[in-house]
Amino acid sequence: MRALLTPEVAPRTGIVLLKPGPDLLKLFQGRVVISTPTMDMADMPSGRINDWTQPLLDEPSLLPFFSHERVIKAAGGRNALASFVQTFSCCQWEQPGTWHHHEFTVSETENGLVSLCYSHDNEFRQNGAPGRLENIAQGNTALWIIRAACSQMALPGDHQLSLPELCWWATLNDVIDLIPEAPARRVLRMPKETIQTGELRETRIVPARPAQEIIHDAAQVVKTIIDLRADPESPESFMKRPKRKRWESEKYTRWVKSQKCACCGVQADDPHHIIGHGQGGMATKAHDLFVIPLCRAHHDELHRDMRAFEAKYGSQIELLFRFLDHAIAVGVIGTDKK
Repeated sequence: MRALLTPEVAPRTGIVLLKPGPDLLKLFQGRVVISTPTMDMADMPSGRINDWTQPLLDEPSLLPFFSHERVIKAAGGRNALASFVQTFSCCQWEQPGTWHHHEFTVSETENGLVSLCYSHDNEFRQNGAPGRLENIAQGNTALWIIRAACSQMALPGDHQLSLPELCWWATLNDVIDLIPEAPARRVLRMPKETIQTGELRETRIVPARPAQEIIHDAAQVVKTIIDLRADPESPESFMKRPKRKRWESEKYTRWVKSQKCACCGVQADDPHHIIGHGQGGMATKAHDLFVIPLCRAHHDELHRDMRAFEAKYGSQIELLFRFLDHAIAVGVIGTDKK
């Protein structure tokens, strides 16, 4: 169990007071670990937070995305979700003083799947599932999608998936148009959406394009480029191990090379193809669409130590997302382009 609490500090006595509430009192039955909250927790309310190490599980605004049928299908489908929940081998209905049967099953709720013992499975089938159980089911689905995204992008099992990386996975699986407005604004570094109240002069009304619309347009462009020619009976689709084909466009990479470096803003020297994140490999590289402009110094720095580069300048996925948004906005890429 983990919690995010606001302390009251008495400096002269060296005492720190916490008010966890009755639901979190059992957290303090023994020794506890205290740590500073991460930046992504800045807007979270005090209270219990998820027991996993994935910060995206604490994002209520992403719940509609994780619950959407298209996203579940992109992650592997309902059967894969059931197999994941089955690995828990425990009863997820934690109530003090309740008896649990020694055998477990996967029970379906309105919002997903949960692992329950036979006793509680029968109880909730007869009386209906409480709201807290529905929240657990939503959390199971979200965690499974995050794990599936990490696996599909060849990331380590203990990797903390970031919001830009989730958007990258959604782009690859043609579900990025389902990202809600609030997370979309964060990815694009747009200010929080505020609702104006009271009297407002017409001259102060500034039209702003919704972040969700920008991401949706980007998704349509990427979909058009990748699925430029649909051939459901291509020879490769009948092969057991089809050879990977890259999307190539020398004209586009030449334009990318003429842009400013994504890190320092000086004239770029190279169109860098994304490495890691499930892209690139032995004797191959990412599609020509997945490139960012870099000067020679930053290009060399990235290839010397990718992790150090991303820690300093941000994820390649985030840099790529911003550059694609720029390319679409200036009309270099468009759905009506040939």
